[in-house]
Amino acid sequence: MFQSIIDWFVSIGLRLDKAFIEGGRWKLYLQGLGITLELTVIALVIGVVLGLVVAVIRTAHDQQRVGRRKNPLLGFFNVLCHIYTTVIRGTPMLVQLFIWTFVILKTERNKILVGFIGLGVNSGAYVAEIIRGGLMSVDVGQSEAGRSLGLNYFDTMRYIIIPQAFKNILPSLGNEFITLFKDTSLVQAIGGMEMLYYAYTIGGRTFDYMPPLIGIALMYLIIVAIFTRLQAKLERRLRESDRR
Repeated sequence: MFQSIIDWFVSIGLRLDKAFIEGGRWKLYLQGLGITLELTVIALVIGVVLGLVVAVIRTAHDQQRVGRRKNPLLGFFNVLCHIYTTVIRGTPMLVQLFIWTFVILKTERNKILVGFIGLGVNSGAYVAEIIRGGLMSVDVGQSEAGRSLGLNYFDTMRYIIIPQAFKNILPSLGNEFITLFKDTSLVQAIGGMEMLYYAYTIGGRTFDYMPPLIGIALMYLIIVAIFTRLQAKLERRLRESDRR
């Protein structure tokens, strides 16, 4: 019995050695992690910029005063933004990545660049609704106060509404970052060399997929746990600053 337990540990050790140590394969996991984090951060930046523009347009349209003639140009852009959020949120991200890869950017060989664009555009639709909800949660009286001080709509948004809305949307933005971080694994399906790509490649070389896949699963879990902890600390500090 003890011999079988020892043999089991030895076999596990050999499998781990092949998956992580032999040939310096651990460097590939770190390289994949770096690309994954880069994908996440850049895609989220694209998503926040795109989402902020969409959210401001849709909020401005929804908050037009009743009884006044509505701005037709704003209405046109609002329709475009509504179509964008509906289509992106209503279709799977993997399908969108395939469309970007094989239809829109079919001549582009840099699949990581395609991943940046695909993930960023997808994130933008969700971030737009997050920011829009945060903007709408701020009391309308704040906007009227800004207007009474002589500020135009965009200055009112910039200096009064958005800073207040940020505290409301921070938890949802944090969740979007975590979701985006995990969804970067889909880039492997279009040939992007991130964590899952390297784990799958190493598994193919060693003919043993379990150690590399469990290894990157733990890496994902650790990064998510760290970011969740940092997010909780930031939210706690923001609550403390509100009390002062």
